Amino acid sequence: MSALAGTWSLVRLALRRDRVLAPVWIAVFVVMAAVSAAATVDLYPTVASRVKVADAANATPSLVALYGRIYAPESLGAVAMWKMAGTGALLVAVLGIVIAVRHTRAEEEAGRLELVGAAAVGRFAALTAALVVAVATNLALGVLAAAGLVAAGLPAAGSVAFGLSWAGVGISFAAVGAVAAQVTRSARAATGIGVATLGVAFLLRAVGDSSAGRGLEGLSWLSPIGWGQRVQAFAGERWWVLLLSVAFAVTLTAVAYVLTAHRDLGSGLVPDRTGPPSAAPGMRSPLALAWRLQRGALFAWSAGFLVLGAVLGSIAANVGSLLDNPRVREAITQLGGVHVLSDAFLATEMGILGFVAAAYGVQAALRLRAEETTMRVEPLLAAATTRVRWAASHILVALAGTTVVLVAAGLGAGSAHAVQTGDAGQVGRVLAGALVQVPAAWVLTGIVVLAFGFAPRLAAAGWAFLVGFFLLGELGPLFKLDQLLLDLSPFIHVPRLPGAALTVGPLLWLTALTAGLIALGLAGFRRRDVG
Repeated sequence: MSALAGTWSLVRLALRRDRVLAPVWIAVFVVMAAVSAAATVDLYPTVASRVKVADAANATPSLVALYGRIYAPESLGAVAMWKMAGTGALLVAVLGIVIAVRHTRAEEEAGRLELVGAAAVGRFAALTAALVVAVATNLALGVLAAAGLVAAGLPAAGSVAFGLSWAGVGISFAAVGAVAAQVTRSARAATGIGVATLGVAFLLRAVGDSSAGRGLEGLSWLSPIGWGQRVQAFAGERWWVLLLSVAFAVTLTAVAYVLTAHRDLGSGLVPDRTGPPSAAPGMRSPLALAWRLQRGALFAWSAGFLVLGAVLGSIAANVGSLLDNPRVREAITQLGGVHVLSDAFLATEMGILGFVAAAYGVQAALRLRAEETTMRVEPLLAAATTRVRWAASHILVALAGTTVVLVAAGLGAGSAHAVQTGDAGQVGRVLAGALVQVPAAWVLTGIVVLAFGFAPRLAAAGWAFLVGFFLLGELGPLFKLDQLLLDLSPFIHVPRLPGAALTVGPLLWLTALTAGLIALGLAGFRRRDVG
């Protein structure tokens, strides 16, 4: 039997499983890119206005580290796609990792690939199918993003280069995910390896781009994220740089195939460590077990939020020079503050971090479903542990973890802003801006728990709610949607601190809403079958 036998059948199966995930992700990316381009056309209509904001951005190392450089200050496309080229590429990379791991290691861990492999399916079929789907998804994303940018009024050549740069980053990290899936037997660990690699790539790009004149610029050329930006879309396109992503992906794909041939189905190249014969005193409760299972992810998220908060805090004091356009000043001030522009900037950025922190809560709460589908919860419930006690332990970790990551962001941003301004009181003000996001982020955890209790197969819909709330907040005002529709997002009701007045009412009812969703979810879990 051929090692690739059954590949196209697995491709069709993977496409069916991703029939919601892939279109939603692609639509979000395309809409965000097109809207960003259209908004920039109105905000910076003249070459002088674009050059001024680009020069200010390039002169701020923390901004360059976060988003990259603007290679052509006079170019409308280069200014419009500046942030999307940086943060958007990170999200595209995450999509590539998720797809590769989802259709390889996750299938093995769940036992489904072993059942499929008992039929006429070759050893390399699952890996090949996952890579085919990942490449097709990223190419579709690149093509549609380019079409969206052209429709928004940007030059065709630059739009195609930008779309292909995104596709190149996504395909590169799909290959990273494929290799990570061979190393460990856990899908979560494989995803963690992929995301850690992405973090290293981002750090290399950030250090290289922000170290102009210090001899470290070459570090950007060691990063797939850096390659995507060095294509220089809308700034004299360098098409040959795309070949670096192709070579990187091909090399890692070859490595993944070699590793697949040297391991058994269901196992990883790195063997699992055997644990002690008996649990430590601190590990004899459901909460301790939940903490042990989720602490690694929480530490990683907290460290990332601390660093990101510090970068944003260091930018805030100089934000006035970046937002010279009066229309931009007015828009940001309306979004986030009433006193100073730096407060408005911090409030807006804390709102974005609130969305990201909600993603941690969704991920942590979905561990309930993962433990159930892998049949690890049944032995626990067969003992003295009750259903509610077991589920509540993971829910508590999700809620507390969401709070911790936002505290980390607030402390990082507040400390950096305090250093920039020489005012220690900024730490508390910025921390308050992060903490008010907590009740809104908790609502997403409550939605996941509710679905887990009554329709466990729909628990992953928490991601769809998160994306929907984000789009309402970002695009709702632009499309002038009715306020009743905008109010569906919990983040719309959060006070915009620092800079605005603190209103406790919305925070209380958001907390009460979360408690109600969790209570209903637990009641449903008590009455349904496990599995």
